[in-house]
Amino acid sequence: MDEGLMKTYGRAEEVFVDGHGARLITSDGREFLDFLAGIAVSALGHGHRRLADELRDQVGRVVHLSNLFRHPFTEQVATRLCSLTGMAAAFFTNSGTEAMECALKLARKAMHVRGTPERTSFVALEAGFHGRSLGALSLTHSEKYRKPFLPLQQTTWIAPEDTAGLQKALETERPCALVLEPIQGEGGIRPLSAGFLQAARELCTATGTLLVHDEIQSGCGRTGRFLAGQDVGVTPDVVTLAKPIAAGLPMGACLATAALADTFQKGEHGSTFAGGPLVCRAALVFLREVEHGLLGNVAARGAELRAGLEALQREFAMVREVRGRGLMLGLRVHHSGEALQKALYRNGLIVNCTAGDVMRIVPPFVLTADDVQDGLRILRQTLAVLPGCQSTTPPAA
Repeated sequence: MDEGLMKTYGRAEEVFVDGHGARLITSDGREFLDFLAGIAVSALGHGHRRLADELRDQVGRVVHLSNLFRHPFTEQVATRLCSLTGMAAAFFTNSGTEAMECALKLARKAMHVRGTPERTSFVALEAGFHGRSLGALSLTHSEKYRKPFLPLQQTTWIAPEDTAGLQKALETERPCALVLEPIQGEGGIRPLSAGFLQAARELCTATGTLLVHDEIQSGCGRTGRFLAGQDVGVTPDVVTLAKPIAAGLPMGACLATAALADTFQKGEHGSTFAGGPLVCRAALVFLREVEHGLLGNVAARGAELRAGLEALQREFAMVREVRGRGLMLGLRVHHSGEALQKALYRNGLIVNCTAGDVMRIVPPFVLTADDVQDGLRILRQTLAVLPGCQSTTPPAA
């Protein structure tokens, strides 16, 4: 298995060859319900007809040009993203990690422009995750990710919700930027409170610190709003996006406000592959679906799914907490998080375990009401027979 590959992934043995909506099918014909969506990526699910038709057409025309030349879709995607986020300019990337690298460079360059080049450090939150490249890794809190690659960029860590600690760090460290996820993904689907996010905005403004929202996992509509920060009325200086933005193709974006839109000069940042016609056309398909009401389905299915998860919490002692918003949900358990994830997989439901004890549930935006009920049924059946997971209430008659 995995011959010729570096051993960086622990992968399941099944080979997936087909899919439709929130369903995946293996080479031997077994069907799985996909509540992971490629780790919050496949917003339009699998086998989406319009996406397939437009990509098939584009492959027959132009796949790649480089950023030295124009194609019809660049500005269409950029202006739509700016309109949806309240930003003024976009830089396209191939991934979320690259979007974060762009944001870090943008923050450093902005300090040079302001005449404060000594402001080179960053402040980030404990339990945050921002990527695995050396720059993004510097802001990723977990020691298991960082330790083999030390030393990294100077970062000061603040506990989530510690407003006093954040104020002290911004005033004494004088970083170039504060970087945070409005909902921590790898950290266990942990939403930051409205009060903390609003205080962070105020403190950044007061100290001349750039506020960077990493919405790679929580953004592009996963919470029911295009950005999770919009739920609490906070506009950052920079926002990073990726995952669902091109419905499964590798694409990310770093967006900035008008005050930062002209920070980079020609040649100061770039990418060979990013923003090409194929991925931008995929992004247009996704964004058109958003404009035609897709986020209404996210909100409705998210509410149904959350209600079902909260019912499981009342029924099973093992279920400790339900977290998240929209279709970015976490089911926190008292023990055996990995055991529960593996049992669900054996029973045909794909989720994953993050932060040791949280089932990360991030299904496609095209999830149906039947999919929700099927997923909850598998969850309940699995919890009912998992060792150490006794029910606290009798089953319904």
